[in-house]
Amino acid sequence: MTAPVSTRTPDGLWFGKDLSTPEPIPEDAIERAVALMRSGRLHRYGEQGTGYPEPSLLEQDYAAYVGSKYCVAVSSCGAAMYIALKALGVKPGDKVLTSTFTLAPVPGAIAHAGAQAVLVDTSADYMTDIADLERKAAASGAKVFLLSHMRGHIADLQALRAICDKHGIAIIEDCAHTMGAKWDGRHTGTWGKIGCYSAQTYKHINSGEGGLLVTDDDDIAAQAILMSGSYMMYDQHILRPSAEIFERWRYITPNFSMRMSNLAAALLRPQIGQLAERGRRWNHIYTTLERELTKAQKVSVPARHPKEEFVASSIQFTLDLKPSQIERFLKECNLRGLYIKWFGSATPVAFTSNYEHWHYLSGKPDIPKSMGVLNQLLDLRTPLSLTDADCALIGQIVVAAVQIAAAH
Repeated sequence: MTAPVSTRTPDGLWFGKDLSTPEPIPEDAIERAVALMRSGRLHRYGEQGTGYPEPSLLEQDYAAYVGSKYCVAVSSCGAAMYIALKALGVKPGDKVLTSTFTLAPVPGAIAHAGAQAVLVDTSADYMTDIADLERKAAASGAKVFLLSHMRGHIADLQALRAICDKHGIAIIEDCAHTMGAKWDGRHTGTWGKIGCYSAQTYKHINSGEGGLLVTDDDDIAAQAILMSGSYMMYDQHILRPSAEIFERWRYITPNFSMRMSNLAAALLRPQIGQLAERGRRWNHIYTTLERELTKAQKVSVPARHPKEEFVASSIQFTLDLKPSQIERFLKECNLRGLYIKWFGSATPVAFTSNYEHWHYLSGKPDIPKSMGVLNQLLDLRTPLSLTDADCALIGQIVVAAVQIAAAH
């Protein structure tokens, strides 16, 4: 893509690529999806027929991949988080600890459950502030912590787990941005009671929309299957608790119709085998961009912990400028065909927002440290199509835009 003449800048820099471009769906997934469409059998449950539906096979594959006893395929990661909260007994009015640096579906799931979000502070490295978690775990009365590994940044899960165990708090991990990632050799999503993953287009695997819930707990798995909408056909799940477990829950558990379709699961199954290679490519892009971005004055990227085996499908950086200067920086990037998002924006934009935009939260949280972090936090998608030359060009644009913005 070339820049229109009217937007040419004196430095002649122009990027212009669509950073939201996903990887193509694998051909074997397309063939299976077409076969399903020809059959018309797109719903995961059937009253007649043989074999297991695609979501059941996906559940088996994904549970084996992360090393979990159970996996339940649902309609979105937001649905997975809602079901997780309900399966842990969260009731209207209950308090739920959650991350400050996250996306709207996380507090949205808490609101959907009728509960009250208690926001835990964010540290300068974009992760949960351990000291603030300790304080709020002791004082809030919450029995659940919905932890967001936001944009793939993984906090010290041993430390978080120790605090939550001490206070009798169950952890739900929002792993929308950490599929394939690990802490100290163990997959995210398996450190807490429940892990929730996303298969939305901009995540690590793509069915347009979809979610996966993993757990080792028999009662949680049974409830999740029933809540997702199995119509009592839970025997069509390869991974399922015993009939005795279902008897405890089948008559008292609502059907929320949040199951995954055959079509979505067929698109996802072949992509699990691509996660390792995608992760290698994403992390190469990340380290290349980190090197190029930090050539700019006022730009910093937090160091990653040696125990954090991250999968970086995006990159974040701190820009040490005033809000008005950051607005100018974004304008200069846009003039050069580079779209960067900002978590400190006064209004929510696309896939970014912050807790000051969530007016449905009860009371205005007083967590100035978090807002200080978000006010300087910039966000850049890293599609797998980016080349080393693209990364160098992005770095040049950022350097130029920072110089202009800092002078104003």
